[in-house]
Amino acid sequence: MRLAAEVRVVLTWDEALRRVVRRTPVMPQRRVPLESAAGFVLAEPVVARHDSPPFDTSAVDGFAVYGEDVAAASKTHPVRLRLAGTAPAGEPAGKRLRRGTAVKILTGGCVPRGAEAIVMQEDCREEKETVIVRRSAGLGDHIRPRGGEFRKGQTVLPPGLPITPPVAGLLATCGYASVRVFEKPAVTIVVTGDELMPPSRRLRPGKIHDANTFALAAAVQMIGIQAVHTMRSADQPARLKYCLSEALGRSDVLLTVGGMSVGDHDHVRGVLDELGVREDFWRIAVKPGKPVYFGRWLRKTRTAGLRRNRDGLVFGLPGNPVSALVCFHQLVKPALWKLMGRRPPVPTTLGARLVGERRKSPGRLEWVRGVLSCTNGVLRVQPTSGQDSHMLSGLAQANCLIRFPADASHLAENADVLVELLSWSE
Repeated sequence: MRLAAEVRVVLTWDEALRRVVRRTPVMPQRRVPLESAAGFVLAEPVVARHDSPPFDTSAVDGFAVYGEDVAAASKTHPVRLRLAGTAPAGEPAGKRLRRGTAVKILTGGCVPRGAEAIVMQEDCREEKETVIVRRSAGLGDHIRPRGGEFRKGQTVLPPGLPITPPVAGLLATCGYASVRVFEKPAVTIVVTGDELMPPSRRLRPGKIHDANTFALAAAVQMIGIQAVHTMRSADQPARLKYCLSEALGRSDVLLTVGGMSVGDHDHVRGVLDELGVREDFWRIAVKPGKPVYFGRWLRKTRTAGLRRNRDGLVFGLPGNPVSALVCFHQLVKPALWKLMGRRPPVPTTLGARLVGERRKSPGRLEWVRGVLSCTNGVLRVQPTSGQDSHMLSGLAQANCLIRFPADASHLAENADVLVELLSWSE
C-alpha cells in the first residue's frame, strides 16, 4: 500500500495540537431564539439596548428618605417621618419626595425622585401614617443607580463565549429575544474491531464489550453537541469503506476508533486515503495515544440555498478506551470548540507534589491519570491505580492529568509536577 511505504515524522504533542487548532475552520452562523440558545456559542457581540438598571432601584425592602432627615437617627434618638406612599416593584416613580416624608419601597421598586437613600425595613417601625427610623443612612445607601452595571450601547459580552445560564440571563436583561450563534457540527463515530460486542449482548469467547462507542458519544454530548451518530464496522476493507463513506457524507467531524496502527487488520488509514481524505499527520510522541491521526476532506454543504465548501475533520483515535478518551479530551475537544466558534479554553494547569514516584522511557510525553487533593494548603497528586491504556477504572477516578515530560525518565517522590484539570464539559 502506498501509505505503508511512506516515512512519517512523529510530531510532538504540542505541535500536533497547534496544527489541529490552526487548521480547524469555524462553522456557519444562524439566529436562534433565546430559549433554545443554551450550549451554543455567541457569534455576535452583545450590546446593551438600555441602561442596567434602567432606573434607580431599591436593593432592599425599606423606606426611601432624604439623607439629612435621618442623618442623626439612632435607636436612642429615632426620627419620625410622615409616610407619603408606597413604591412597589413594577410601578413607575410617583411624586417627588418632600422633606420630612418617607416612601415605603419594596426590593426592585423605582426610587422616588429626590430620595437620597433607603433605610432597611428592619431599622424602621410603622405607626399609623408615620414611620419611625432608628438608623442613619448615607447618600446612596441601598440604591442601585441607573446604569450602574452598564449603559445603553455598551458592549457587554464579546463573541466567542458559550451561552451558559448567566450568559442567557444577561442576554434577556439586555433585551435579546434571539441571538446569532455558531452552528454545532455533526459528529459521526465509527468504531472498528471484530472483537467488539454491544453491552446488551452476552459475551462470547474472544469477544469484549464495546466501551468506545458509548464513552466517546458521551464525551461529545458533554460539550453540548447532540448531533452524534455512531456506527460499528468489522475489520474488513470493503465494510470499512462503506461505513467511512457514509460517515463522511453526513458529518462535519468523523472520529474513527481503532485500526490506526500497523497490524494486519489496521485498514482505516488506507481506506481514508482512498476516499480522498488529506492526511495531515499520523503518530504523535505521546502516551497514551501514539497512533493518532488527523486529516481533512472537502465537505460540500448547502446553507440557506447556497452551496458551500469547507473542510471536514477526521480524527483517527487508538482503539484502547483510555487512549481514545485522553486523545479526545486533549486534542479533539479543542477542535470541536473552535468549530463551534469558541476560542479553545486554556487548560487549567496547576503545580503539585507527586505522591509516589513514576518511571518511563524518555522520548514521549506521558499523560498520567491522577487524583489532585489539597492537604494543609499543599496540592498533592496521586496517580490512579490502573494506568494501562485499556483500564478505564483509573481514568474514571481521575480529576487531572499529570504531565510527565517527554525528555524525562523519572519523577521522584514529592517531585514538583504540572497537572491539567480534567473536565469533560470544558
